[in-house]
Amino acid sequence: MSLLTVRDLTLGYDSQAIIEHLNFTVNSGDYLCIVGENGSGKSTLMKTLVHLQPCMGGEITAGDGLRADEIGYLPQQTLVQRDFPASVKEIVLSGCQARCGLRPFYNKEEKKLAQENMEKMGILQFADRCYRELSGGQQQRVLLARALCATKKLLLLDEPVAGLDPKVTMEMYALIKQLNEEGITIIMVSHDLAAAVQYASHILHIGRKIFFGTKEEYLASDVGRFFIGEGGDVK
Repeated sequence: MSLLTVRDLTLGYDSQAIIEHLNFTVNSGDYLCIVGENGSGKSTLMKTLVHLQPCMGGEITAGDGLRADEIGYLPQQTLVQRDFPASVKEIVLSGCQARCGLRPFYNKEEKKLAQENMEKMGILQFADRCYRELSGGQQQRVLLARALCATKKLLLLDEPVAGLDPKVTMEMYALIKQLNEEGITIIMVSHDLAAAVQYASHILHIGRKIFFGTKEEYLASDVGRFFIGEGGDVK
């Protein structure tokens, strides 16, 4: 069943379009990787999907009862965010804010959800530690646990392994794949074409040419063969 349908979408800044006539569909259980050159609009698209930025044209339609406040979002981290002076538990709990409505406190159910997601991400032992004292990989696990508190359906991840060392990168990819296998739909922006080919079920390639389709269709396409190569080896 379709979770998100994007029709004839145009994105840009100050009346200058950077993506035009974009069309794709994300179904429940998909793992969509968004790839493409720098400046092609990948992060802009992610911000538009979570309603942090308006589009210049077209429409985004949610299905399967998906609400805007049911989308988990892990944005690119800034240096300021990495130095945020809050505890791990406080940051993860903040992912439950949409559930609170007008209530100015977290209830037992939300605290339990935060604890479960910290445990799932392997960071429960850091619950009372200051976020800025953690390593980059540990911080990403905290933010992923926070995003999971907001959704059981759809996670949007913008460069979730940026700045991480190779070992931690592979651990993060394994965590994301596990979440997908447990039923959470993934949309991930990545510069890592090798990871996209390894993990994704579908690829959206944004650039001078736009491609959307299954991983297998991407590998067989002109765009895929140009960037990946005939044998599936990333150039």
